[in-house]
Amino acid sequence: MLGLRGVRLGVTMPEIYDMQARAIFEAALNVSARAGATVTPEIMIPLVSANREVELVKSRIDAVAAQVATEQGQAPAYKIGVMVETPRGALRAGDLARSSAFLSFGTNDLTQMTYGLSRDDAGRFMRDYVNKGVFPEDPFHSLDVEGVGELLLIAARRGRLENSDLTLGLCGEHGGDPESIHFCKVAGFDYVSCSPFRVPIARLAAAQATILVRHDAKSHLTDPA
Repeated sequence: MLGLRGVRLGVTMPEIYDMQARAIFEAALNVSARAGATVTPEIMIPLVSANREVELVKSRIDAVAAQVATEQGQAPAYKIGVMVETPRGALRAGDLARSSAFLSFGTNDLTQMTYGLSRDDAGRFMRDYVNKGVFPEDPFHSLDVEGVGELLLIAARRGRLENSDLTLGLCGEHGGDPESIHFCKVAGFDYVSCSPFRVPIARLAAAQATILVRHDAKSHLTDPA
């Protein structure tokens, strides 16, 4: 989890990301030509902790896009964003927002790093921790709103102060948990993403959260001061 992966590969072995970006752009142009409509892929840089990482990778991606445009005679449309999976990345969201069209919070890894736990072996003792009241819920199943949730709120506020058009999302198993989805709705997130088998629950929970938030807003407007 803490090794040479994510954006660290893109910085130290940039040819890997060059190859992936080229494949994305060429595929997008091919599909756009077949569909007769522009396909705009969203390229997400993972495991970012510093904006300089984004700048280095983004410059390479932009250069590949320019090469593909020259070769194909058409410039690919695309957006570049960041997967926020480290506490530092969340705290420096204002910096990241300057170079990003969106921030997607990878709460699986963010929970691991915030707690100093690993999902690989946390199951060995998590039931005892929940039964003894150390944690109200398994933080890998339901979002820890007091710790990880505070990081999300800080990041959302700082990110949108720098970029008012910034899209915010949550990616991971928490994206299929109803309580976590409700938190995201209240926090002003734009979307949640989860594994396919949890999509039906996520859609229902998102609809319920939207109704509750609208009801609360309407009650606030109509209640006498």
